[in-house]
Amino acid sequence: MWAIIPAVRREGGARPLAFSRELLPVGSRLDRGMERPRALSEHLVDRVLLAGATRICFVIPPGSSEILDYHGVTSGQASLSYSVQPEPAGLCDAIFRALPLIPPDDLVLVGLPDTIWFPEDGLSALRSRALSFLLFPVDRPELFDAVVTDGEGRVLEIQVRRRDAASRWVWGAFKLTGAVLQELFDLWRARGRRDEHIGPLVNEYMARGGVALGVRAGTAFVDAGTLDGYREALRLLRGRTSPAPQAAVDGQRIEPSGALATLRSIEGDPP
Repeated sequence: MWAIIPAVRREGGARPLAFSRELLPVGSRLDRGMERPRALSEHLVDRVLLAGATRICFVIPPGSSEILDYHGVTSGQASLSYSVQPEPAGLCDAIFRALPLIPPDDLVLVGLPDTIWFPEDGLSALRSRALSFLLFPVDRPELFDAVVTDGEGRVLEIQVRRRDAASRWVWGAFKLTGAVLQELFDLWRARGRRDEHIGPLVNEYMARGGVALGVRAGTAFVDAGTLDGYREALRLLRGRTSPAPQAAVDGQRIEPSGALATLRSIEGDPP
């Protein structure tokens, strides 16, 4: 099973930063008995590993080698690879950068590395061979991609940051096969690669006969890539249990000093 983690610039993220926001320290982990900060993207890595991913592809912008330095080439049972998005061209473009690596029959998980959500095993609720979205209830769906479903869980429409969103359920991750990923890519290319967000592309996919499912298995969702969301993520994690153990990673981990200074500043301590 593959996982695609598009660690690329997203609209509305916290800027400017002297490092990738995916390395922002959010929560902590145990490393040889010592408590250390956890990078924001580690939370998603843990979740895809829990769902059974054995290969993970990070899609990164140019000049983001610190993500490779931090995560290395393995994590738990998974091998890690990296693909570069040469310029910020949207989420669809980023996701499809991993397509050449993925066989048609393989299962694929896609998540956003600057989000934190619960339950940690939420991906297990998604259907094995269908295009299915893991949904979370939020108070302000207009800030996200709201997913409208029928009574049987079929997706009727994905509404991207609409003030009049017809659903308070938003997607936080999704699952599909390599073959469906190829279909979406072919459709995206036929539409002149104009879709930046996945929602309009999936809407067109469904209009042409495709099926997508929405699974309301999520309980909490935070976009920690924004300043308000970062603070909310810290509050959310404070209410959880003790720090999770570090995943086994080959290669040396780094502690991004700029990120640690940011954490101390936000929490009110001197850097």
